[in-house]
Amino acid sequence: MSYQTIQVRFQEPICFLQFNRPAANNTINERLVEECHQVLALCEPSITIVVLEGSPEVFSLGADFQGIHEKMVSGQANGQSPEPLYDLWLKLATGPYITISHVRGKANAGGIGFVAASDIVIANSTAQFSLSELLFGLFPACVLPFLIRRVGFQKAHYMTLMTQPISVQQAQIWGLVDAYDVNSENLLRKHLLRLKCLSNTGILQYKRYMSQLYELLLQSKSLAVAANQDLFSDPRNLERIFLYVEKGQLPWRG
Repeated sequence: MSYQTIQVRFQEPICFLQFNRPAANNTINERLVEECHQVLALCEPSITIVVLEGSPEVFSLGADFQGIHEKMVSGQANGQSPEPLYDLWLKLATGPYITISHVRGKANAGGIGFVAASDIVIANSTAQFSLSELLFGLFPACVLPFLIRRVGFQKAHYMTLMTQPISVQQAQIWGLVDAYDVNSENLLRKHLLRLKCLSNTGILQYKRYMSQLYELLLQSKSLAVAANQDLFSDPRNLERIFLYVEKGQLPWRG
């Protein structure tokens, strides 16, 4: 199949899914979410491992502010619902396959959602992780249930408030990253060689059990989606995004 925002390669029993919006820093738009859903549906019958990647410099920088700006300029309302994105992260966290985020370079905001929803996170030594939303009057409503599951309440709270990038070393200490190396491609290969030994049935049963042990992701969905919709319909927040894209005006310096 042909995709506009991702590149996909199947190498049984592995699916390699790469975000492919280089001019937009792999930001998340409706098309990317839709295409990721399509690929995960294809993976369910026989794929046991899904590897998510960005570019060597940028994993994903989160929400597509440029797309939001274009809608505002054309007089359209920001009609993008956060529910499909939350459901996508739920599939990564609970679906019948092992999900691996291979992070190189920057992961920010919604990009952290993909990372936190993954079963395993592998990174190279250039990786950085940040939640910048509060600088624009927003907060990572949909990301936080997944991030709290990975690193705990206080570390997720601290990342949200500080808005600063943390290094890959700090991310590993906090539990956001499982393993990192200068040569992360080789590290990924070693993990895949081991994980390929696992059966579809075993993975399915294990992931189902783990999702029942930790039900917060599903329980938090309605609250997270509603909060996200409120944030991205607030005229003050939309104005900050507009001025940032239009004039490069940083909200905290405005």
